[in-house]
Amino acid sequence: MIVEFIAQCVVSFVATVAFSLLFHAPKNQYVWCGITGMAGWAVYWLLMQVHSPSPVTASFAGAVVLALLTRIFSVARRTPYAVYITAGIFPLVPGAGIYYTVYYFIIAMNQEALAKGIETLKIAVAIALGIVLVLALPAKLFHLFLRGSNIKKGA
Repeated sequence: MIVEFIAQCVVSFVATVAFSLLFHAPKNQYVWCGITGMAGWAVYWLLMQVHSPSPVTASFAGAVVLALLTRIFSVARRTPYAVYITAGIFPLVPGAGIYYTVYYFIIAMNQEALAKGIETLKIAVAIALGIVLVLALPAKLFHLFLRGSNIKKGA
């Protein structure tokens, strides 16, 4: 399980860095973007493996961690939070759920399509709520939290 966890973290980090490159994030932010995406996916993956909640709950928790790191890095590094959240959300997006919803509709398996579509919609809403919950917190909280932190701009 540990080897698989490390592999999941490495792949999610690389995928997030690739998307930050695709979205033209500043070069000195690639690693930080990768960390946000990796952390969100790690929380999702660990919850799914250890506690076996629904994918909706695990996605919500992953989105909260992702958004917290996004806010912390954006305040500490004086960078807009969109730089981190845009690429960092990539590992959590329910792309397979969207694919299978359309696939089931195409092959006329309407009950399966409806079930998969509802589950995918729940996951997407959970991710959005997790992000909104954290982004609604005042930036002052993160400034107070980071006082004395060693995360510096350009480091």
